[in-house]
Amino acid sequence: MRIRHERRDDYPLVHAVNCAAFETRAEADLVDALRPRAHPIVSLVAQQDTTIVGHIFFSPVTLGSEPAMTLAGLAPMAVLPAYQRRGIGSALVRKGLDACQRLGFRAVVVLGHSSFYPRFGFASASRFNLRSTYDVPDEVFMAVELVDGALRGKSGIVRYHPAFDGM
Repeated sequence: MRIRHERRDDYPLVHAVNCAAFETRAEADLVDALRPRAHPIVSLVAQQDTTIVGHIFFSPVTLGSEPAMTLAGLAPMAVLPAYQRRGIGSALVRKGLDACQRLGFRAVVVLGHSSFYPRFGFASASRFNLRSTYDVPDEVFMAVELVDGALRGKSGIVRYHPAFDGM
């Protein structure tokens, strides 16, 4: 399996992966809406032979009290059901965090499974005094610093790109 940056010709395949991995096509439509509107982005695919089997997407988010701070939001991450539980999602997260760090993002937030993301260093965002605009349990809104101390002394509400509002 190979992890690489998404190319334009991957778009329909990435759309299909997101549709297959989630109950609705909302996540697939979100990726399609964010590509041309949110910059910079990290969009990686997992390719097995000639098949796209997974996808991960990161886009900029803002912290109300620190508008100049470069933060990314991880959403969505998807793996075809037949390929789940093989380490593909973990490989996508690792490579995605590395790519975000190279782009200069200082931290990443995620709304996700509290048993999955902590293995990559994510912790409850409330530990960093960050809150989500969405009404979600504390344990599912998490953050990880890509630069040590990046969130020290920061606080506020994390806002996702307006394309998320339609979800």
